[in-house]
Amino acid sequence: MKRTVSFILSLILAMSLTACKANNAPSVQPSDISASSESSSNETPTEDPVLTTIPGYANEQGEFAKGPNGETAVSADTVTITEEQYAQIKEKKLKAAMLWAGASEWYNAMTDGAKAEFEKMGIEIVAISDAQFDPAKQATDIETTMAVKPDILLSLPVDPVSGTRAYQPAVDAGTKIVFADNGVNSYKADEQYVSIVTGDQYGMGRAAAELMAESIGGKGKIGVIFYDVDFLVTNNRDNEFVRTIKKNYPDIEIAAITGFSEESATGDVAATMLTQHPDLDGIYVAWDVAAEPVVAELRAAGKKDVKVVTIDLGGNNDLDMAQGGNVYGKVADMPYQIGATMAKLAALNILGEKTPAYVVSGTVEMTKENMAEAWRASLNKDPDANVLKALDK
Repeated sequence: MKRTVSFILSLILAMSLTACKANNAPSVQPSDISASSESSSNETPTEDPVLTTIPGYANEQGEFAKGPNGETAVSADTVTITEEQYAQIKEKKLKAAMLWAGASEWYNAMTDGAKAEFEKMGIEIVAISDAQFDPAKQATDIETTMAVKPDILLSLPVDPVSGTRAYQPAVDAGTKIVFADNGVNSYKADEQYVSIVTGDQYGMGRAAAELMAESIGGKGKIGVIFYDVDFLVTNNRDNEFVRTIKKNYPDIEIAAITGFSEESATGDVAATMLTQHPDLDGIYVAWDVAAEPVVAELRAAGKKDVKVVTIDLGGNNDLDMAQGGNVYGKVADMPYQIGATMAKLAALNILGEKTPAYVVSGTVEMTKENMAEAWRASLNKDPDANVLKALDK
């Protein structure tokens, strides 16, 4: 879980990550999907061909997704700072930087949450950047920022692979790094970084499945458009969405499942799905920005009754929802809380306090009925004026 989209996956990302383009991403056919994954107690379990299509598939999962090194998640509500600790941090006159992967309402809220905490701590913000989901640009952003010697670096890595080298200058400088959503390969908490803060990925996938079932009355055919890149957060959400549909909603058929690596390609994916399955009742898309081309394709095809469920809040698709269009529901984490928690964790670590390695925020479900409340809970702000106008609020 559109957020006002402002980032586009670059060609560099598609080349650097082992992803398939939308026009050649794996597509599971209905005959594959209908194959049962169940087995008797005396048989070796068979992996589900639908689930194993999505990167990051795991046979076993618990209530919460674990961190990249198997860390157990704790709630962001447990991360607190006392007034005495705020005063101690303020005396240190620290500097902080925020280097994000992209730009959107979600990133804005994360920035606002961190800024609010840094202000309380008397911490100067020396850099904020948007890598435009380009690993090379993010590496340059890190190198440039280290010239002003930040004590704290809050960041969302674009690429777990190239990030290992990209963040090394910050590690070598002893900068306290707190990641949002994703870690980088070979890095461990309390060694190269402090913590990772993210949403409840499994919970978001389950909630999206519930909204999809609600939108189509608990039965029908749906398509799944997943992110076909090794990216922990989206992989967990996409997998759990499919798991929940298959486990809890036997009358819903996943008629097609196809991956993408570039947001702009999802419209073509949707067009192919609609050609092959003109009777689709709904489509799940990995996140809000990527759902925009899908909604546009549905409009162009005159498919007013095909419902879309996705992740994250944002202006364009939320306006479609407010107007009673294709977008039925969304699930979001709480980026304002994520940003604030990241700042707190960095400060606590500097003070020598023990900090958790993997932290999750709350989850918000949104339909047309609770849009204003969902925005306030997730982003700590009201929806765009045109959305409120459409809602007559």
